Amino acid sequence: MTCLPPRAFETFAAAYPERPTVFDHELCHHPLMTLEALAALAERLPPSCIEHAAAEQPIGIDGKPPVPAISPADAIRTIDTCGIWVALTFIEQDPAYHALLMQVIDELRPAIEPRTGRIHKPAAFVFVTSPGGTTPYHFDPEHNILLQIRGSKVMTQFPAADSACSPGEAHEAYHTGGPRELHWRDELAAAGTDFALFPGQGLIVPVMAPHYVRTGPQASISLSITWRSEWSYAEADAHAFNAVLRRAGLRPSRPGRWPAQNRAKAFGWRALKKLGVR
Repeated sequence: MTCLPPRAFETFAAAYPERPTVFDHELCHHPLMTLEALAALAERLPPSCIEHAAAEQPIGIDGKPPVPAISPADAIRTIDTCGIWVALTFIEQDPAYHALLMQVIDELRPAIEPRTGRIHKPAAFVFVTSPGGTTPYHFDPEHNILLQIRGSKVMTQFPAADSACSPGEAHEAYHTGGPRELHWRDELAAAGTDFALFPGQGLIVPVMAPHYVRTGPQASISLSITWRSEWSYAEADAHAFNAVLRRAGLRPSRPGRWPAQNRAKAFGWRALKKLGVR
């Protein structure tokens, strides 16, 4: 059994890494993606790999929301009515989920590696959300595909290179240890593009593309597959080097989106790290 039909590979390959695009997948009926299987996984994972909170959040938040009293496993089992959002992170620690992750990665590898080079640190995350939930505005440093398993979602994505949507200072703070949550302003809404996802559909999320997500009228299960590359590392390291320049009183230009544009700053940050500079 394959995870992606042939047409999905073709769609993905034509769009990766920079164009948000919806494609098909075949994981909706996978036994590892049922609520009971995920609740059991929540009971096996270390607590550090589980986050849960009230599903209804504002688009913009500062810091992490309060942790509810219900256990993550119980929340998953009652997700239709409990009003909770649960994130199971780095689920590839479990052998069965590791095998599933690598199956997806291996099917996409021929499209990924010619564009962004060797795949580093593949990882998988599951998001189980009650109806009407919101994942607040944020960005992520990895290449990412979000696969919708149950229910529906709308992801609103913003251009990764737009300074109005994610200022350089926000990138610099994140890549030197700060939060991934971004400051939301209502005037940003016009720059966003909505991508509706239904069971059997996936979406490409470019590196550091700001986004927020709203769950539809039914409980949702989504599988996120991520990986790093020299492309993403160079982008991250260039932003981190800019943080050093900014602290020195300079006004550095924003890094480009491709490794060749970021190589000098990336090497500069890597040299500083070896010297213990943060």
